[in-house]
Amino acid sequence: MAELLKTPLHERQQALGSRNVGFCGWDMPIQYAGIIAEHKACREDVALFDTSHMGEFFFEGDIVASGMNEATTIDIDALPVGKCKYGFLLNDEGGVIDDLIVYRLGEQVLMIVVNAARRETDLHAFRDRMGSGTMTDRSVEYAKLDVQGPHAIKVLQKYFDRDLTEMGFFSFVQTEIFGEPCLLSRTGYTGELGFELYIDGATSVRIWDALIADGVTPAGLGARDALRLEMGYSLYGNDLSETITPLEANLGMFVNLKRDYIGVDALRDQKEAGVTRLLMPFKTTGRRSARKDFEVYQNDRKVGFVTSAAFSPTLNVGIGLAMIDLEGFDKDAGIELRDSRGAIEANITSLPFIKK
Repeated sequence: MAELLKTPLHERQQALGSRNVGFCGWDMPIQYAGIIAEHKACREDVALFDTSHMGEFFFEGDIVASGMNEATTIDIDALPVGKCKYGFLLNDEGGVIDDLIVYRLGEQVLMIVVNAARRETDLHAFRDRMGSGTMTDRSVEYAKLDVQGPHAIKVLQKYFDRDLTEMGFFSFVQTEIFGEPCLLSRTGYTGELGFELYIDGATSVRIWDALIADGVTPAGLGARDALRLEMGYSLYGNDLSETITPLEANLGMFVNLKRDYIGVDALRDQKEAGVTRLLMPFKTTGRRSARKDFEVYQNDRKVGFVTSAAFSPTLNVGIGLAMIDLEGFDKDAGIELRDSRGAIEANITSLPFIKK
């Protein structure tokens, strides 16, 4: 088995008593003081996440002539410099190779942020689709910190020479922190006010130390998963895969079927025929939570499977997403989530689980 990769902050996290797990080939903190405490810090104050495992690709070339504008679901040519956008890298069948964010750094320069587990697959897919230009994987050069929570601006403002309140959602600036380059992005995966900082490894340690000294709460993957799920955000490998399309994942708002890109023909056909299965949110009737791959039953008939699930500290119940076969399914009737240990009662609901 290959040795797990470590972010530049691994020693700092261990010194804080982090409990680590293997995640997409990386040794990552699942929690520090505890998932519920870290979740609360993010919802009510501010939390600090190390997400340096994410991948960063850089493209340079003619956006249109290279084929990059058809490589993903994102209309990059229409994306202004200084803005970023969420979308998908699809296969010919409309399945999701990866979900990603494209940053327009310049007229002919992009940064593409991808999931760690899909980095090599994504790089090959992009290069196969490019007719010109260069695509460089610079993931090892970058660390990434997420500062998330209602007090994120208050905490970060003293480190930057611009008014952070003026940054709109899904905008970014190329600036400096501690005299070193920093791409500061008004984005996040928690549903809270927040920023993502792309910096080098040494700078990430300086920022981490400074923010911890300021009293910011370090948070791990456990809290991050509960936070994203409360907002209904998808996780690749769970709610998205090469066999699940954006339409089946209930993410049709992120795909424009009127423009051309790889995979759109399959999505158009699926839209016309109608999806036969759909990702649906559920709440359990008690505190017990299901887990990924629980089977879903209605009236003792198997109707689907759980893709993501967690305990919601905000709602004090179990929540999750399940892929449901639509034929004969009654969304107003109860469901059971089953594994070898028994069943959990639940009901279909709507997203997001909490309003922000």
